[in-house]
Amino acid sequence: MVAFMGHQVHVCRYREAGTLLDWMGGDLRGRRVLDVAGGDGYWAGQARRRGADAVSIDLARKKMVYGRTLANAPALIECDALRLPFADGSFDAVLSVCAIEHFDDGGKSLDEMARVLKPGGEIFMSADVLSRADAWPKLRDAHKSKYHVQHTYTHDSLGKLMDERGLDLVRHSYQFRTAAAERLYLSLSAYGGKVGFNAAAPLAPLVAMGDRKAPNERGSIVLIRARKRG
Repeated sequence: MVAFMGHQVHVCRYREAGTLLDWMGGDLRGRRVLDVAGGDGYWAGQARRRGADAVSIDLARKKMVYGRTLANAPALIECDALRLPFADGSFDAVLSVCAIEHFDDGGKSLDEMARVLKPGGEIFMSADVLSRADAWPKLRDAHKSKYHVQHTYTHDSLGKLMDERGLDLVRHSYQFRTAAAERLYLSLSAYGGKVGFNAAAPLAPLVAMGDRKAPNERGSIVLIRARKRG
């Protein structure tokens, strides 16, 4: 129940991470999956639940100590995402849920993700976009300060960074595509915290419906699937 409240009852995280896992596949038996900056390892645990040999890395030791108590807990390793302690081509898939925007050097993190990925393996990741954030500068600045957002990305900018590292963009999807949805996202993230997001969870179907009707061109978060060239 604690894990559910902390990870899935969330106006965006359930659909965001759930979509990335759905893209990865329902049967992950025989596949090695790495979650980069996975916190307590909850989402890597969901990959393990689907049969994967899953590993989650982070620097937040307290979160990982808690993560050992989760059902389907993955292997949890304390290390830097910019210096992964794994051999080249160690993983079939890399997962990273809204982490790259927090790194000082997003390109370096992608270097490492691409390095440990097998040829033909795939990266499933999300990132802050905040397409309209300049319209609400106080909300934008509060969000960036609270969550230490260093950079924002689009599918185009991420696609360029990935192409330079031998990764081909396979698909992308924006979430919180409308102005109203993006303002909701920024308001909750800036002032609502986990309690606010959980209280707003009943709005998730409305946000998803709005996204389906809006062009897949901008939003608050972008989801990316990319494949390493063989």
